[in-house]
Amino acid sequence: MAATAAAAAVRPSLPITPPRRERSAAFCSLAPATSAPSTRLPPSSVPLQRWRCTAVTHPRSRRLHGPRCSQAEVASSTVDDDEACELVRGTDVVIGQGDDESVRAYLLEAVKNNNGTCVLFLSDVFGFEDSATRDFAYRIACHGYNVLVPDLFRGNPWKKSLPMDGFQAWLAEQAPERVAGDIDTCRKWLVDDFLAAAPSKKLGVVGFCYGGGRLVETLARDADAACFSAGVCFYGSRMDASLGAQIAAPVLFVCGDGDLLCPVETVRELERSARGAKAAVYAGRGHGFAHRPESLEDDGDAEEAFAMMKSWLHDHLLA
Repeated sequence: MAATAAAAAVRPSLPITPPRRERSAAFCSLAPATSAPSTRLPPSSVPLQRWRCTAVTHPRSRRLHGPRCSQAEVASSTVDDDEACELVRGTDVVIGQGDDESVRAYLLEAVKNNNGTCVLFLSDVFGFEDSATRDFAYRIACHGYNVLVPDLFRGNPWKKSLPMDGFQAWLAEQAPERVAGDIDTCRKWLVDDFLAAAPSKKLGVVGFCYGGGRLVETLARDADAACFSAGVCFYGSRMDASLGAQIAAPVLFVCGDGDLLCPVETVRELERSARGAKAAVYAGRGHGFAHRPESLEDDGDAEEAFAMMKSWLHDHLLA
């Protein structure tokens, strides 16, 4: 239930929330809304409830007209104060020009407590519309961040219902050059347009599994431009440890020692070679424990890992 000593320097000073199973079923679950207004909700309209998405058009992006997400109302007594945010707005956007160059994405914006910084969120193979992905991104936004979750798979994510013997063929369809280009398109939009009017110009990146591997590549490409100020990599798969020396932004690597998709040896090598990197290795945890916990033990370490990530982003993006 505790990370290794290598992570001690980055543990948050805030108390860790113990495992809980008593949460309302609506907590951090995103369900389709029947409709959504195109104007911002005044802060006073949702004093003790979760958020309801509205839509907003951003420069060089197009708003999609499909269903908007809606956070169900949750009584304030069922949610811890440090987890509750007063208002978060979710928007479907299309970034870029033309069908071949444009990228669909989901943008979560903190409203009342917006700290002016952005986090690029790279999903696992289940894509940007997966409920576990959006739940985690929502929790980050609750702490004041603007979170952009791009569609890394152009509408073709891996599905749990598919037979695993087809996974490698599906993965081969995700051309590395195209995925890298889409990530760079989103990064450029965040830096040039979204953050242009923000009080803070700092940008972070968080990646899970497939997205964690792409996080390492993205930060290596970013070494000269230095657009990213911090990264958090959760059990990245197919990570290229040889890229560590090219990474300039400080990265927190989180994994379990029972994860065959994210070898601890690779994480340790990246920790040694990437400047300012730290590794938190959780004993007994497997792949996906932080955003797809399957036991009470997973729950406890997931909460601790989230708090550690929150502290890392605060220290490198806000402090």
